[in-house]
Amino acid sequence: MSDLRIDIITIFPQVFFGPFAESVIARAVKKNIVEINTVNLRDFTHDKHRSVDDKPYGGGPGMLMKPEPIFEAVESLRTAGSCVILPGPGGEVFTQKTARELTKVNHLIFLCGHYEGIDERVREGLAAREISIGDYVLTNGNLAAMVVVDAVVRLLPGVLGSEESGVTESFSEDLLEYPQYTRPEVFRGMKVPDVLLSGNHGEIEIWRRKQAVEKTKKVRPDLIRPAIKKKTEERD
Repeated sequence: MSDLRIDIITIFPQVFFGPFAESVIARAVKKNIVEINTVNLRDFTHDKHRSVDDKPYGGGPGMLMKPEPIFEAVESLRTAGSCVILPGPGGEVFTQKTARELTKVNHLIFLCGHYEGIDERVREGLAAREISIGDYVLTNGNLAAMVVVDAVVRLLPGVLGSEESGVTESFSEDLLEYPQYTRPEVFRGMKVPDVLLSGNHGEIEIWRRKQAVEKTKKVRPDLIRPAIKKKTEERD
């Protein structure tokens, strides 16, 4: 049995085959760390057109996804420990902290919306946790679900080649990752910083921390205050 089961409810199940058949996700599936299934929402419709959408009450543009097939799909999959996730721009912003939280769940069910949105009763009745991957609008929830799945799966024990990879990368301490270099030592006049060639691991660690702070100040200053607060709390 896998450590984590992920079911993705969508009207476009085929779009997941490519991304999840490569790289880290594919290896995690092969090692039986995670099980990923796509579920066609249209299989839970009961009319000849297999309709999953209808016009919104009160008027307005576009179509809304109907609650009936979504409830049936979720209820056919849900267990006591399931977490239902609705990717959408109106939800909480997805962060590395959120990804770590979701690794503690045994079963994730993603509801991938389409058209102009989903009937509000889906959020209410299924206690769906709405998650946004950014302040922009996508055609549907499939791409957002892929992003969340990738971020969560790579944090599961045994997925990454080095267990330190998930600890030292960007956002692990509310800081962006420090600059990294590999061979050659000099490329087109650009040289690897001397401290990284020194072999002094203490100095290297100090340099990396300083670089991470400076980069975060420049690119994501909004992260600096939480990072400083976190360090202060750790010392107390």
